[in-house]
Amino acid sequence: MQLSIRHETLYRYTQSQAYSIEQLHLTPRAEPQQQVLSWQIATPGHCAAYVDAYGNASHMLTLNAPHDAVRILVEGVVATVPLPGGRLQAHDSLPPLIFTVPTRLTQPTSMLADVATACLPAGGVGTIDLLRLAAHIRAAVAYQVGATHVASTAAEAMVLGAGVCQDHAHIFLACCHARGVPARYVSGYIDPGSTGHAASHAWVDAWAEDGDFTGWISIDVTHGRLMDEGYCRLAIGRDYESAAPVRGMRRGGGDETMRIEAQIVPVQ
Repeated sequence: MQLSIRHETLYRYTQSQAYSIEQLHLTPRAEPQQQVLSWQIATPGHCAAYVDAYGNASHMLTLNAPHDAVRILVEGVVATVPLPGGRLQAHDSLPPLIFTVPTRLTQPTSMLADVATACLPAGGVGTIDLLRLAAHIRAAVAYQVGATHVASTAAEAMVLGAGVCQDHAHIFLACCHARGVPARYVSGYIDPGSTGHAASHAWVDAWAEDGDFTGWISIDVTHGRLMDEGYCRLAIGRDYESAAPVRGMRRGGGDETMRIEAQIVPVQ
């Protein structure tokens, strides 16, 4: 499958800003299950490319001149392949155990540990166990835009019983960490298909030990399914803060608004 992607992020400010810096994870990862056929990124200011600690293609955007808006546009075409069982083909240089360490956003609480115990066995965890955990989270935490924010923790979303894909991912990671199972955050895009979800998306990779496979499988907790060729992977990390498509800070007063428009269209 080929996915044609166009993603625009527009920040507007009520007062002129003196300085902005943004970390961008807006270039698809180089992985066996996806190939970038074309990709362009357009930004104001100075945009320097680098590869971060997780192997993500990244950019650091800085604006030193006064500005009242920042427009970031990426577009291109990515070819993807079927992914039976959600099993990733990538051979990572990073050891899986680094993804067992909780972060501020994925710190397990007693409530999350109880969920983990109910869904995941104490020994090797297989795909069926991980899908059981995803189903439990979907049932317990309704998808509700605006219920949480980017700084909300897994524990807060679980108590609230509402959140978005980012919260579903964080809760899943926290439960995996509670059982010592390697799991990591994934940011990217999804073919909207019948889901109606065409914006930036978040899901998870988890370490599975099945009878015929040991390695990373990729699970969309929000939609309760394994990743397939309808997904494009931008970045991996410990949580949202290390894999967010756009994250930064500014120097200047006034209020900020952000608008995101994403179009993901499958082409044959």
